Amino acid sequence: KLIENINVCVCILVFFMHRLFDVELTCFLFFHVCRWYKHLHTLLPLWMGAQVANSVYSILYNYFLFLHYRLYDRLLKVAEMGHAKAMEKVAYAMLFGDYLPQSIPRAKEIFEKLALEGSPKAQTVIATALVYYTFGALGGNLLAHMILGYRYWGGVGVPQSCESALTHYRLVANHVASDVSLTGGSAVQRIRLLDEVENPGSSSGMLEEDLIQYYQFLAEKGDVQAQVGLGQLNLHGGRGVEQNHQRAYEYFNQAANAGNTHAMAFLGKMYSEGSEYVPQNNDTALHYFKKAADLGNPVGQSGLGMAYLYGRGVPVNYDLALKYFQKAAEQGWVDGQLQLGSMYYNGIGVKRDYKQALKFFNLASQAGHILAFYNLAQMHATGTGVMRSCHTAVELFKNVCERGRWSERLMAAYGSFKDGDMDSALVQYLLLAEQGYEVAQSNVAFILDQSESIFNENESYPRALLHWTRAAAQGYTVARIKLGDYHFYGYGTDVDYETAVIHYRLASEQQHSAQAMFNLGYMHEKGLGIKQDIHLAKRFYDMAAEASPDAQVPVFLALCKLGLIYAQQYLQDLNLNELLSQVDLDQLLGPEWDLYLMTVIALLLGTVVAYRQRQHQAVPRAPPAPPRPPAQPEQPAGEPEEQ
Repeated sequence: KLIENINVCVCILVFFMHRLFDVELTCFLFFHVCRWYKHLHTLLPLWMGAQVANSVYSILYNYFLFLHYRLYDRLLKVAEMGHAKAMEKVAYAMLFGDYLPQSIPRAKEIFEKLALEGSPKAQTVIATALVYYTFGALGGNLLAHMILGYRYWGGVGVPQSCESALTHYRLVANHVASDVSLTGGSAVQRIRLLDEVENPGSSSGMLEEDLIQYYQFLAEKGDVQAQVGLGQLNLHGGRGVEQNHQRAYEYFNQAANAGNTHAMAFLGKMYSEGSEYVPQNNDTALHYFKKAADLGNPVGQSGLGMAYLYGRGVPVNYDLALKYFQKAAEQGWVDGQLQLGSMYYNGIGVKRDYKQALKFFNLASQAGHILAFYNLAQMHATGTGVMRSCHTAVELFKNVCERGRWSERLMAAYGSFKDGDMDSALVQYLLLAEQGYEVAQSNVAFILDQSESIFNENESYPRALLHWTRAAAQGYTVARIKLGDYHFYGYGTDVDYETAVIHYRLASEQQHSAQAMFNLGYMHEKGLGIKQDIHLAKRFYDMAAEASPDAQVPVFLALCKLGLIYAQQYLQDLNLNELLSQVDLDQLLGPEWDLYLMTVIALLLGTVVAYRQRQHQAVPRAPPAPPRPPAQPEQPAGEPEEQ
């Protein structure tokens, strides 16, 4: 009966939305319905059994998928009538392939038309010249400000100007910082496709579905640590888990009932902040904060300090606020450090002290708190308590800007990549790369380097080279090595050994890259783009082996080959020039003699290792001693055993 009622309600909703001609109301209903649907998979099991919930969820999923496509069809018809906002939605859908077939030429055509009519969003998307970005920024588009900030900071297409970059980044950072809540907002997941492909799952930080289900199983069995961990994961989102306050509340509530102080404190944070599923309630928040703080929990102490600082459920008392923030900060809790810094910075309840403010803001920034970066940026931008540094301020403001709500596009692009939709992933990463995201720039270069794309073969390598260059300028070591490889092999540019040496040397000296050191050793050995020097080649090979254990085997083989070459040169210096000058290894053994030699050495090395392992296995082992019964220590009467 419930399923039938839901079917009827959804059919009525589809009918009315299909008949709507007002695009504003259509979009309003569309996004709010989707927002409600996003949390159905947590609400349904609470209303009914799991089996019925799965059936209802499956039906609703199909209906809402139908709604997505039907509404975009509706938007498409309204866009054809010339409605600007509908045209923007349709153009974005065609650009990224969301619910409409991806058509970049058609999206470009719509954006160009909108740009001529003065749409800031369209001017930002189609920007092929600085003037479009400027118009987009003047129209109040935050992405355009971000793009201009990055271009002025890096000197991309414009003269490098730190002050201009500071102006644009500060404007966007002000907006991002104003949206940060007490809970800190959702997490930003930055995944490098190169690392994901070479070492699946090792560096992305994403949780596998099996692992999440395992933690959920532990939580259902009453494991308090699993409940708290899943609660935090759902509260902030990230690592492949969507932000879900309802589920976070359920996990925290279970752990709090079991006496966990962290769960009590986080429940207090949720009630203090309020959300769609947890109503804002200062009294309830204060109850949880006080209960956790009395047991010495730093999260509860920090929350209690916030209550006294802003008068939430209690009279304002700066002395008590300072006391609780200090207790939380002493235990290393980031919110306590941040609020202490704010009190010293603004002189609230204490004498204004910029040195103390700088100290606590730096401590909070080490834990990655976005408001700590923002406050440090303000201090460096104005020279408050520190020597003014435009460069430092821009880097800090840039960090804040890149954690705005548009960073969610990073995960959307990664999802497209995992689904095999390379064109959609590439377009999304390209837009983020224009905004200055280094991880997006390296991912664009990786996709262009590895697979066919919307660009032809003649364009792919030059564009990949451009984005590797931008990523390297932001300190990505692998990008710097890639630049050396591109100039070494002539990908997207002419073969240039001298430039390759420059990039390898930068990666070696600045980032201590073992790969760069090995490449420099090889170029010294061969005399490519640099003076041939066997001694320097050996030095770089040794440095590579010291920098990374993974380089030891390749270095061993390279040194064996180098030793043979050195021995040949040594014999030539011993008046055997006449004899040895007649010996040409290239003619005698073939042009690839060095590869043959390295193969033989590798086989010999493998034989020795296998022989030693066999000898080790042949050594007879003594039979294991029978296990002894554990000693039973005397237990005082009345005292329980420790678990």
